[in-house]
Amino acid sequence: MAKEKKFITCDGNYAAAHVAYLFSEHAAIYPITPSSTMAEYIDEWAAFGKKNMWGETVKVTEMQSEGGAAGAVHGSLQAGSLTSTFTASQGLLLMIPNMYKISGELLPAVFHVSARALAAQALSIFGDHSDVMSARQTGFALIASASVQEAMDMAAVAHLSAIKSSIPFLHFFDGFRTSHEIQKVELLEAEDLKPLVSDKSLAKFRERALNPNKPVTRGTAQNPDVYFQAREAANPYYDAVPDIVARYMGEITELTGRHYLPFDYYGAPDAENVIIAMGSVCETIKETIDYLAETKGEKLGLITVRLYRPFSAKYFLRVLPKSVKRIAVLDRTKEPGSLGEPLYMDVKAIVADLGENAPLVVGGRYGLSSKDTSPAQIIAVFDNLKLREPKNGFTIGIVDDVTFKSLPLKEEISLAKKGTYECKFYGLGSDGTVGANKNTIKIIGDNTSKYCQGYFDYDSKKSGGYTCSHLRFGDSPIRAPYLVSTPDFVACHVPSYLYKYDVLKGIKKGGILLLNSLWDTEETFNRIPDFVKKEIVAKKLRLFLINATKIAAEIGLGGRTNTILQSAFFKITGIIPYEEAVDHMKRAIDESYGTKGENVVKMNYAAVDRGSEYVEVEIPKEWNNATGRFVHANYNRLAPEWIRNVADIVNSQDGNSLPVSTFAGDMVDGTIPSGTAAFEKRGIAVFVPEWQPDNCIQCNQCAYVCPHAAIRPFLMTEEEAKAAPAEIKKVQGNAAFKEYKFTMQVSPADCTGCGNCADVCPAKEKALVMKPYGTQEVEQPNFDYLHHNVGYKDNVAPKAQNVKNSQFAQPLFEFSGACAGCGETPYIKVITQLFGDHMMIANATGCSSIYGASFPSSPYTTNHHGHGPSWANSLFEDNAEFGLGMRLGSERVRDTVASLMKEGLECNSCSSDMKVLFDKWLTNRGNAAVTREVHDALVPMMKECGCQICKQLLELQNFIPARSQWIFGGDGWAYDIGYGGLDHVLASGENVNVLVLDTELYSNTGGQSSKATPAGAVAKFASSGKRVRKKDLGMMAISYGYVYVAQVAMGASQVQFLNAIKEAEAYDGPSLIIAYAPCINHGLKAGMGMSQREEKRAVECGYWHLYRYNPTLEAEGKNPFSLDSKEPDWSKFQDFLKGEVRFSSLLATFPENAAELFAKTEEFAKWRYNTYKRLAGNE
Repeated sequence: MAKEKKFITCDGNYAAAHVAYLFSEHAAIYPITPSSTMAEYIDEWAAFGKKNMWGETVKVTEMQSEGGAAGAVHGSLQAGSLTSTFTASQGLLLMIPNMYKISGELLPAVFHVSARALAAQALSIFGDHSDVMSARQTGFALIASASVQEAMDMAAVAHLSAIKSSIPFLHFFDGFRTSHEIQKVELLEAEDLKPLVSDKSLAKFRERALNPNKPVTRGTAQNPDVYFQAREAANPYYDAVPDIVARYMGEITELTGRHYLPFDYYGAPDAENVIIAMGSVCETIKETIDYLAETKGEKLGLITVRLYRPFSAKYFLRVLPKSVKRIAVLDRTKEPGSLGEPLYMDVKAIVADLGENAPLVVGGRYGLSSKDTSPAQIIAVFDNLKLREPKNGFTIGIVDDVTFKSLPLKEEISLAKKGTYECKFYGLGSDGTVGANKNTIKIIGDNTSKYCQGYFDYDSKKSGGYTCSHLRFGDSPIRAPYLVSTPDFVACHVPSYLYKYDVLKGIKKGGILLLNSLWDTEETFNRIPDFVKKEIVAKKLRLFLINATKIAAEIGLGGRTNTILQSAFFKITGIIPYEEAVDHMKRAIDESYGTKGENVVKMNYAAVDRGSEYVEVEIPKEWNNATGRFVHANYNRLAPEWIRNVADIVNSQDGNSLPVSTFAGDMVDGTIPSGTAAFEKRGIAVFVPEWQPDNCIQCNQCAYVCPHAAIRPFLMTEEEAKAAPAEIKKVQGNAAFKEYKFTMQVSPADCTGCGNCADVCPAKEKALVMKPYGTQEVEQPNFDYLHHNVGYKDNVAPKAQNVKNSQFAQPLFEFSGACAGCGETPYIKVITQLFGDHMMIANATGCSSIYGASFPSSPYTTNHHGHGPSWANSLFEDNAEFGLGMRLGSERVRDTVASLMKEGLECNSCSSDMKVLFDKWLTNRGNAAVTREVHDALVPMMKECGCQICKQLLELQNFIPARSQWIFGGDGWAYDIGYGGLDHVLASGENVNVLVLDTELYSNTGGQSSKATPAGAVAKFASSGKRVRKKDLGMMAISYGYVYVAQVAMGASQVQFLNAIKEAEAYDGPSLIIAYAPCINHGLKAGMGMSQREEKRAVECGYWHLYRYNPTLEAEGKNPFSLDSKEPDWSKFQDFLKGEVRFSSLLATFPENAAELFAKTEEFAKWRYNTYKRLAGNE
C-alpha cells in the first residue's frame, strides 16, 4: 500500500530548515533578513528536543557574526560533525573566506541562502541573486530552488549530494519571494530520506575528521612549487558532482513524483524561442508559456537551471531543444562593467561551442531587490526574441530612459487558473494584518483540500508602515510567484488608505470590498472618495463595513484589529464553513498567543466572536454619477520638487513607475535630501494627545520623551502671539520665560499615538489627555504655523542647562518610521537638539538605520540656517570604523585649513581683522560655537580679500566649523558583530561619541539573542531562555581608563542622560553611552505607551543601573566613577521580569527552567550593581 502523502502549509524558509534539521548534527547561526527564520526554527526545534534523522537533537550555536558562523561551521566539519548554516546578502559575503577553505578541504557543508540584494548605493533587505553570484567562485556547488516545494526538495538534494561528493553546497532560493511565500507543500520525512544517505561516504567523512588518536596536519602553507598542482587535484570531485546531483534528483522524483534534473525543460518540444532562468521566476515563465500556447498557439520553452555550479554542459545540452533559434537568459543580478551577467555568460560560452548553427543568445536583468516580475514582463522577453535584432543586455519591469536598455512595459494580465480566489489585505505594520493572514493561509491549507499561497508586500519599516497581503486559494496547484493584480476580495484595514493608495486597482467585477471604518454608514459614505465610489459602481462590487478599531478598543486589544477582520473575512467569503473557521482561528490563537498569557488569549477569542459585526450596505443610486480617477493624496501640493516628483510617488506605492532618469544626477550614489519625513504626514495614530493648558506646569518632559518629536513647546513674543491664529492655545510662560507666551503643540499627523507623553506628565491633573485622532486634526495647521512662522527660541536660556530648556531647541531628528513608543529614538532626538547643527553620524545597519533613512524618508532635518546632522550608513559590522574614518577624514582636511590659516597670519593681503579670526580659530579649533562664529565672520572677508590663501580657504570653508562625530548603533552591532571594530575605535583615543541603543536583542531582524541579552530572557536563538549573563560593555570600555562611559535610561533620569551627553561631547576623547531602550520585541504587558515608565521600573528594581565614568575627574584627583542610580528595591525585580513577555513566556514554555534562570537574572544584576558600588566607593 502506497504511503499517504503528508502536506503542510509553510514558507520557503520553513521548508529548507525542516530538511536542514534532519540532516544536521550542528548548526552555527547568525541572524540576517530574510534568512533568520531558518535559524530560528532550528533553534526552537532543538530547544524542544526535536530529533534529527539519526535520533539526536541538533546542537545550535549562535555566533557573533556571519564570519564567525562560517568559522564555526568550518571547525565543526573538521571535527567530523555534519554542520549547516543559514544566511543572505552581506552575511554570505562575510563567509566567503571560509567558503574557500571549506571547499578546498572537501568538507560536506550545506549553506541555505535566502538570496538577497547586496547593499550598494543603498541597502535593500529584499531578494535577488547578487549575493550568491558573488560566491560562485568559492568552490561550493550552487543549487537553486524555484518554489516553496522545491526549497524542501532541493534542500534534500543538497545535503545528500554534499555527503556523497565531499563538495560543500550552497542551496539558494529567492529572498522573500520564496523564503516568505506560504504554500501548501508535501512534507519530506526522515524515514524517506535516511535510506538515500550514502553511509559509506558519511563514514569516510568521519574517518577524515581531525582526531588526536590518528593525528594529521591540515591547513598548511604551500609555496609556488606545489600550490597550483594541489588546486587542480580536486578536479575529479567536481567532475562527479553533476551526476551525483542528477542521481539524487532522480531519487526525489521517484519518492515524490515531482520531476527534477540539473536543467529542466518546460514547453513545446519544437520551440524556437527559449528563456533560461533560475529561481522563482521560472514558475511565472511556465504560466506565461501555457497562456501563450493556449491563446496564441505559440511554441515557446523554458530551461530551469537548478544546478548552477558546477555548470554541466552535458546536462544543459541534453534538454536544449534542437529546434531552438533564439535564447534569452535572465539574470537576477547586476555586474557593472562586465560583458554580461553570470548565467548569460555561462550559457553564451556553452552555445558558442555549437558552431555555426548555434542559436542567438541575448541576456537581460530582472527583479532586482524583489521587484515583482509579472507575466506581462515575460511576454515582453518573448516578444523581444521575435524581433529581427533582439535587444541584448536588456532590463524588464522598469523604464530605462537613460541608457535605454528596458523592454517596453505591457499591460498586466491575470493568469490565475479557473477556481482560484485572489485576495488583497491592506494593513499597517504591527497591526497584526500580516500575522492574521498567515494564520488564514495555514487554516485553509491545513484543514481543506484547497491549495493556497500567501505573500506579504511591505516596506522596511518595522511597524507603522504600509503592508499588503496577497492571498490565493484554489483547487489546483498555484504557480504564481507575483503579486495579486486582479483580486476578487479587497480588505482595507486602514480607512485613510482609500485616499493614499489605489486599493481597488484591478479588482474583478462582482468583487468584494471590506472596509474598516471608524464612522457610521452615513459618515463613511461621505468620506469615501468619488473615484472609489465610481469603481464600486462600475465593477458592481459588494461593500461591507465594520468598525474593527472600536471593537478592538472595547476588547482591550488597542490598535490590533487583525483577528476581528480575519473573522469577518471568513464569514463574508465562506471559503470554509464559518463555524469551522472560528474553531480553527481559536486554535491558532492558542498556538500564537498561548505564551503571552490567558488574558491575551481571551481577548483574541472575543475578537473572533465579534468579527461578524459587519454590515453589507446597499450602494446609493447617486454613486452612479461619481467621477474621477485615483491620484495620490498629495498630488500637486506645494512642496519641494523632490518631494512631489519622488517621495510622494513612492509613498503612494507607485515607485515602480519612476524611470531610471529619476535616480540619475545627484541621486545616482543613493543620496536623498534631508528632512523629507516632515512631508509624509502619515496620520496613523488612533489617539493623539490634547494639551490642557490650565493643568500644564511647563516642564517640557512630554516633548523630551516623545519618540517622534511630534509634540513641541513654542515661545511667542506678545507681537507673535497677537499675529498667531486664535485657535492656538497659549498661556503665560514661567520662570526665565515669563516674558513669552507658552504653547505645547502637537502635530497630529506625525504622532503615532503611543501615549508616553501623557504617561510621563507630572502635573497633578494630566496636562495631556489622549483623544481620538479625528478630534485633533484641527491642531495640524496650528503646529504648521508655529513651526514655520514662530520657530524655535533656544537662546532665551541656555539650551543645555536643563531638560526644560533643551526642548525649546528644534529637534533635528523628527517623524521617523520607528515603532510607536520606541525606546531608542528619544535619545537620538535630544542629542540632535543639543548638537545636531554640527553633527556627523555614522549609523550601523539595524533599526536605527531603517527608521533613520528608509527611502524616501529622511527624519534627519535642518535648522533655519540649513544646518543639520549629516548621516550615512555603511554596513552592519564596520560602523565604528566607518565613523572613525569620517572623523579622521574631516580632521585631515581641517589640518589643511589650520595650515592655511597659519600662512594667513603672515600674509600681507589678509587684514588684521582676518588675522584675529585666524588666531581665534586656531586657538578654538574644536569648539563648535566659536568656529561657527569665525566661519560666518571670515567668509565674507575672504571673498573680499581674494588672495591665494583665501581662495584655498574658501574652497574648504565647510571644514571651518568644528564637527561632532557620532556613531549610532544597536546592541547587536556593539556587543556582537561590530565589537572588534568598536573596541579598536575606543582604544584609538580619537574624539568620537558612540551611542549604543541597547534593546538587549537584535531588534530589526525580529528579536534574536545578542550578548546584550540577559540571562533568563527568551529571544529567538534562545528559545529556552538565555543561560549566560549579559556582557558588560561599559566596564570593558572603562578598563582603558581614557574612555568616557555612561549607562543611561531616560525614563529613570532625564537629567542624568542630559548630563551624560553633555559630558561626552565635551570630553576630548572617545565616549560611549549605553542607553536602555524598551522595544516591541520585549512584549511589555503595560504596552509601549509606557516604555519610558518601563525604563524607570528597570532602574528602580535593579535590572538596569545608571552611572558615568569621566576620565577628566581623575586628573582633578576625584573618583571618575559616579553611580547615579539609587539603591534598588530588589523586591520589585521578579515582578519587573514578569511584566515583559520576553521573560514571562518562559514560565509557559519551560517552567522547569524559569525559576532557576530568573534567580540567575537577579543574581547577575546584583553582582553588577555591587561592582559599580565598589567603583563608586560606596562600600
